[in-house]
Amino acid sequence: MADVTDATFETDVIERSKEVPVVVDLWAPWCGPCQTLGPIIERVVESTGGAVELAKVNIDENPMVAATFQVQSIPAVYALFGGKVVDGFVGALPESQVAQFVARLAPTPSEADLLVARGDEVSLRQALEIEPDHPAAAVALARLLVDRSLTDEALGILARIPETAETRALAAHARLVERKVDVADNVTEVLDSLLDKVSGDEDARREYLDLLETLGAADPRTLHYRKALSARLF
Repeated sequence: MADVTDATFETDVIERSKEVPVVVDLWAPWCGPCQTLGPIIERVVESTGGAVELAKVNIDENPMVAATFQVQSIPAVYALFGGKVVDGFVGALPESQVAQFVARLAPTPSEADLLVARGDEVSLRQALEIEPDHPAAAVALARLLVDRSLTDEALGILARIPETAETRALAAHARLVERKVDVADNVTEVLDSLLDKVSGDEDARREYLDLLETLGAADPRTLHYRKALSARLF
């Protein structure tokens, strides 16, 4: 379950729904039916074991998301898959109907899915032998490989699957590990030092962009340093 904001909606819902169905629960603290429905949705989605994910949005604090769904009444629940709304309902339904709603979204796990659920390297490699472009297997295995500094193999595996915000960030992290860039808590200082080089140094520009990818779109420093990069380049 993720508490989603206007800033993280694109990554946590739209992009994520390209890999797994995402149920968006639009609610507010003052809404009584929301308080009834919320725990039911959480319980039902959790029972899918990750086949479906839940994103909760407080519409009072995130008006842009509410506007996106043209919310007229809450609780309002929408299901997204492949970046698009595929189902939804308004009002507090009983648990049996919520379970039916979520069941329509949850795919039957494949052999590769079951291997991915184990999470160890051997199982992940077996999953990719069965489905070479299995997104979850590729991301999970690439993450393990990056942690062991096996960056070439990790990048090769990520190249098999469609690009998402998650894979871009992981690939950027792999390239930074490959170049032995360890910023720890001083990422701002590193970005400042690279900014003086980006206009004439392709390696510096690549490192700068990779650092921004690892920060993520929700980090306020990302927008600041993207604007600074544009000013230097254009």
